Amino acid sequence: MDINITDETAVNRAVGKSTKRLIPFLLLMYVLAFLDRANVGFAKQGLHDVVGISDAAFAFGASIFFIAYVLLEIPSNLAMHKVGARAWMCRIMVTWGLVSAATMFVRGSASFYVLRFILGACEAGFFPGVILYLTYWFPDRARAKVVGLFYFGAPLAFMFGSPLSGYLLRFDGVLGLHGYQWMFMLEGLAATAVGVWAYFYLDNNPADARWLDAEEKRELVAVLQGEQSLKLAQGPHGVGSALMDRTVLYFGLIFFLIQMGVSVVVFYLPTFVGKLLGTGPNALVGFVVAIPWTCALIATFAVPRLAARGERLVLFGCVSLLIAALAMFVSAGSSPLISMITLCFAVAGLWAVQPIFWSLLTNYLGGMAVVSGVAMVNTIGNIGNFVSPNVKAWADASFGSSVTGLMLLSGVVVLAALLFIGARRSSQPAVVEAVHF
Repeated sequence: MDINITDETAVNRAVGKSTKRLIPFLLLMYVLAFLDRANVGFAKQGLHDVVGISDAAFAFGASIFFIAYVLLEIPSNLAMHKVGARAWMCRIMVTWGLVSAATMFVRGSASFYVLRFILGACEAGFFPGVILYLTYWFPDRARAKVVGLFYFGAPLAFMFGSPLSGYLLRFDGVLGLHGYQWMFMLEGLAATAVGVWAYFYLDNNPADARWLDAEEKRELVAVLQGEQSLKLAQGPHGVGSALMDRTVLYFGLIFFLIQMGVSVVVFYLPTFVGKLLGTGPNALVGFVVAIPWTCALIATFAVPRLAARGERLVLFGCVSLLIAALAMFVSAGSSPLISMITLCFAVAGLWAVQPIFWSLLTNYLGGMAVVSGVAMVNTIGNIGNFVSPNVKAWADASFGSSVTGLMLLSGVVVLAALLFIGARRSSQPAVVEAVHF
């Protein structure tokens, strides 16, 4: 079904302006989110030496973050839809930055647990909130490209965030503070500052954007409203119906499997590089680990664009997963050099598929259904992050090999690719308009 567009050029201009205005800022927010979530790993030794947190207590405190995060993703998206993205994104960033900075005052296991749980609660909803926010601004055909640009955040955080956290630890003793305290304080307050900035920088929707002219606003809003009407005519309407919708749950299963692959590759990569170089964590390992993430940056830029241009989202998503699965399998039993090369393909494939995945889902959902549906799928996917390391540990122990788990999880990614084929029918885009972005 077509949507009548009075001025195609005005829509293209509006999409271009929105991309330049919003994506760099959202990308900055994403990098800070990863930084404040993962920097606790750099504080492990300091927390052990200074406040006596054991390895077991540290592991529990690090993981309790995800419990609050998973529980509150759906309520957070509902709140953002109600109060507006500008205020809610500000709230998320300011609170998580302050709580992350407060971790510098940890005095024992109990305070560590409490702050990590609160940090998860504060950050909950950030990622699904951004995916939802992008549906307010970008028509279906443009969304795979812009989500791909937003997905630069994770590779950039891994490439540059780790060296930054490591560098801040060198401030140990300055003004009587330990290095990990400087790290928590500076990185947390950076997120808070950007959160305040978000309140003044972001607009809730195109109608509020002073940087779009009247014609651009009118034409873009017309396209977005037309897409919403068509989606509501064929898919779930409300919050509850989206949570129980078979297509939403189907996408949740696919994302669960994708995240199992993502989690094990992210977990495995630094350890493998260290073994390859015959050393422990150091700057050299960090630089080598950056190579696969550079490949991920290239893939998340190119693949979603090519998929959207040819309207072959399912094909490109399926192929990306199959390449990642094959690369994971080959890396498990190859020489160090071949393993490193194949892991570059694995990381690239697992990252390139995710913008395509979210574009397919948001092409299907409209109205309040997209608010809860996106958060529901991301919640299910995060459970995969819990399951994956345990599956790998079980497989490695059961078969007496350190690579069996990686091989098993490559099969999980193959299953995700096969299920991805079914996404063609489940999420057939509701709108086919004559606009090319």
